[in-house]
Amino acid sequence: MPAVPSDPVPIDLGDLVLRATAEADAPAVLAAFADPQLRLWNPPPRYDDDPDANVLAWISDRADWSTGIRVAWAVAAAGGGPLIGSVSVRVDGAQANGSIGYWTVPAARGRGVASRAVRAAARFAFDVVGLHRIELAHAVANPPSCRVAQSAGFALEGVLREAYTYGDGTRQDEHLHAKLRTDPD
Repeated sequence: MPAVPSDPVPIDLGDLVLRATAEADAPAVLAAFADPQLRLWNPPPRYDDDPDANVLAWISDRADWSTGIRVAWAVAAAGGGPLIGSVSVRVDGAQANGSIGYWTVPAARGRGVASRAVRAAARFAFDVVGLHRIELAHAVANPPSCRVAQSAGFALEGVLREAYTYGDGTRQDEHLHAKLRTDPD
């Protein structure tokens, strides 16, 4: 049976760290979601009509692992650098499965940051949480996310037709990738 730790656990990747989100990340999160590409492929934090409250609630949700439904991290440069991305795994305890989501700021794209964060978060979800399978879905029209999935070891399993409505309001086909605990890293 999967077991999410009650408090966030940091992951050291050498030049990067996956760490708990913090209120100090609010300006970086607001700036990240100002990027049109990020807003297209990732829903922005929305809890009410106040952007500052939205971001603080988003940060608080991701820093709270006590619900057992998610493990989530801010992705940052080692040594206290600012947030440059986010990665989280939603946990389905009944099936020992999960689904992973991620994003990076424009300056971090194309440098392997997302694929390294996804690989590390998945390994944590397998080894610590006890998941067996993790799925990753992205719009077919978003080839960089396909490269992240493949680089992180997630096998392409198929196409989910018109599966998700993205930030532009259009329903799009998605690629479904997955990784099993038994798959090689």
